[in-house]
Amino acid sequence: MQWMCALGAALLAATTLNAQTSTPQSQTQSQILANDAPAKAALASRPWEFGPFLQGGIGEGDRDDFKFLSGGVRLGKVITDPHLGSIFRGQFEYAGEIMPYWQAFTPAPHTQLTKVYSQTGQYLYSAYLPYGGGTYTGVSITPIILRWNFTPTRKFAPWVQGAGGLIYTTHKFPPDILVEHGQPGGTSVFNFTPQFGVGFHYFVKPGQAIDFAANAIHISSASLGDRNPGVNASVQFQIGYSWWKK
Repeated sequence: MQWMCALGAALLAATTLNAQTSTPQSQTQSQILANDAPAKAALASRPWEFGPFLQGGIGEGDRDDFKFLSGGVRLGKVITDPHLGSIFRGQFEYAGEIMPYWQAFTPAPHTQLTKVYSQTGQYLYSAYLPYGGGTYTGVSITPIILRWNFTPTRKFAPWVQGAGGLIYTTHKFPPDILVEHGQPGGTSVFNFTPQFGVGFHYFVKPGQAIDFAANAIHISSASLGDRNPGVNASVQFQIGYSWWKK
């Protein structure tokens, strides 16, 4: 009888010890997995993503003398599990950006040979007309970012996205023909920014990543003014830092 009591006590002690050590062991294994493959660990949980960024670039074509610089913060949420197959397998994320700092650097005010047309579109003559220019300051918001995060490797998470936003500038942008009293012509203080981008996150530690992106951005007033010269294309590069939370 005594040996049965002793055996029971031993079994109880072993069970208690196992229960006490199993949870820390499981936590340790989870931490090891996150440290070894932080990109996979982050995206596996449908996380929130947020952090600051700085963006800059140049115009293309007839706007290759335009330069852009902006900075702000991003907030995003991975909202699906992995879908599709092969190299297209990934997860959908919805995000938005706010840029309280936005500037465009354009040539100084100048005269430029310009073709003048009638209201019906008939060419009338060419003349040197005064154009505005200089530095334009404003704010920008991109409330619609539709991003596809491809299947990550251990630390590397690539993505592709389409987005749309709005810029408000303190003066009509882009520079246009000056009219009476030296005021800008028919452009607008509001411009829209349809865009396409590619990039990647490089996870430096669990839940934290350095972000790199390249965006092709079109700037247009959608004819809110009498004229819509716009910026047909600009290439802007972005670097940021993000935190990832469940």
